[in-house]
Amino acid sequence: MGRIGISCLFPASWHFSISPVGCPRILNTNLRQIMVISVLAAAVSLLYFSVVIIRNKYGRLTRDKKFQRYLARVTDIEATDTNNPNVNYGIVVDCGSSGSRVFVYCWPRHNGNPRDLLDIRQMRDKNRKPVVMKIKPGISEFATSPEKVSDYISPLLNFAAEHVPRAKHKETPLYILCTAGMRILPESQQKAILEDLLTDIPVHFDFLFSDSHAEVISGKQEGVYAWIGINFVLGRFEHIEDDDEAVVEVNIPGSESSEAIVRKRTAGILDMGGVSTQIAYEVPKTEEVAKNLLAEFNLGCDVHHTEHVYRVYVATFLGFGGNAARQRYEDRIFANTIQKNRLLGKQTGLTPDMPYLDPCLPLDIKDEIQQNGQTIYLRGTGDFDLCRETIQPFMNKTNETQTSLNGVYQPPIHFQNSEFYGFSEFYYCTEDVLRMGGDYNAAKFTKAAKDYCATKWSILRERFDRGLYASHADLHRLKYQCFKSAWMFEVFHRGFSFPFNYKSLKTALQVYDKEVQWTLGAILYRTRFLPLRKIGMLIKPCSGGCPKLCCAVWQPPPYGATKHLQCTGWN
Repeated sequence: MGRIGISCLFPASWHFSISPVGCPRILNTNLRQIMVISVLAAAVSLLYFSVVIIRNKYGRLTRDKKFQRYLARVTDIEATDTNNPNVNYGIVVDCGSSGSRVFVYCWPRHNGNPRDLLDIRQMRDKNRKPVVMKIKPGISEFATSPEKVSDYISPLLNFAAEHVPRAKHKETPLYILCTAGMRILPESQQKAILEDLLTDIPVHFDFLFSDSHAEVISGKQEGVYAWIGINFVLGRFEHIEDDDEAVVEVNIPGSESSEAIVRKRTAGILDMGGVSTQIAYEVPKTEEVAKNLLAEFNLGCDVHHTEHVYRVYVATFLGFGGNAARQRYEDRIFANTIQKNRLLGKQTGLTPDMPYLDPCLPLDIKDEIQQNGQTIYLRGTGDFDLCRETIQPFMNKTNETQTSLNGVYQPPIHFQNSEFYGFSEFYYCTEDVLRMGGDYNAAKFTKAAKDYCATKWSILRERFDRGLYASHADLHRLKYQCFKSAWMFEVFHRGFSFPFNYKSLKTALQVYDKEVQWTLGAILYRTRFLPLRKIGMLIKPCSGGCPKLCCAVWQPPPYGATKHLQCTGWN
């Protein structure tokens, strides 16, 4: 009788025998190998599936955390509970060049941890709509009649007063912050407008409104507020919870400890409006930056805790917005064409039949430039590459290293460990017509821009009439899309020196389904000490020449003592 012995690779105690009847001897070795391999395969499979189950379980937990944080932001659409006494409110009026808008924000009671920031959100009315109102014109239109400014802004404040519970008015801070339109006015006119606001508003409204709450903010401040707003919405000021989150090592400015801390990597911002372009991003303590391009601030509610001390490079470039750049470009065309015609005896652009050929306009479109009673006629040739080449001198780049637009110093960006968000024209250029907003890809963008520029204007008009572009895209957008695409591309890659293969730019109008305004950063920065009001914390104007705000501790009577802690503003 044949016998099969199983003993190879197993302990002696596992030895056993099988005596199949009539089993050929020749099969003994092969069957032994098959059974050994089968047992080993089963063990390996068991180990593999155990690892997969554990990994999937951990992965789900990680994804669940991220998903819950995402839901906390995108589902923030419920009507604000105005009956909740623990809800606080804040009001910011953005006085821009073309109009003014009021934003009402709210936040629950602080959790008491001085290392955590206030959870500020935009207030929503009973219909779940953000509490926002806009009026026109811009406040700078009242430069010669400042006595009318309070009446102009009253509808915005009445609107806010209707939404903030009456019992909360006296503790609700009101900030009236003016931007580009007011910056260009003479200081005497700025002062007259602000004085009218500071005199009349307290008479008609009970909001917390002091002298420091109405001001003309600099482009630097506006950039910092925008940077704070986007990073707050992205959750970059929160504590690290997941191992796969992008982090950086930071040496805290002004900290007595030389030891670096690890915290979430913040995002940089790029914002191209009609008149100006702006860039802002965090820079390390080791990088020397001129004071006028640097903002150092503590977002924490306790100046003694430095986890939320940030050092941000901010640069604003007037004349580098999309519309201003096109105007500069047209001014150059007009001047050069008139001069060449005079010197060479030509008639270029003087009649529709002999137009100036503009590579930055769509193919075959007709346009004209009018200045000083003269007209230069244009016809588009839709040459994207030639357009880029033509506008490069408008970057005003220098031969010096580490400089950007206008030769302004720009600290090194660690492109491989960075992330940027592009707003306004960065989004409109990529999305309104080309329909590729979101993750920016230079190769795909240039191909789409080339195709658009080279398409006949009659075809573009037909597509527009058929509603194939974004709902808010108008004929002005179609006409200057070719130029603005080239301008955005050159500013990003040549002006700010981002490599062609940079993959971490997201162009956006909203983040987590919410429009992010610099006013959110403003209210977060200016109310950062409010959590400590439980122990009598006040914010008041600095004394001794400090340019911004000081934090002061106040104790109620009979103590009545006031002690300055630290100046926390920036120049």
